[in-house]
Amino acid sequence: MIRRFHCCATCRHFTAKKKDGGGMRYYCVRLGYETKSTYQFSCWDPKDQVKELMGKESQSSS
Repeated sequence: MIRRFHCCATCRHFTAKKKDGGGMRYYCVRLGYETKSTYQFSCWDPKDQVKELMGKESQSSS
């Protein structure tokens, strides 16, 4: 189940900001460089709302 949620976009270190002139910039505060929302790293720390969703899914599948 973690696989379904494990990506940069669901991590508490992930930030998305609009660039001047259009477009978006996706950045990992912890790693210190740009990333993509679909990337996966071993330092993944899910946001609280993602942890809640994972908990609800594990309870419903039990």
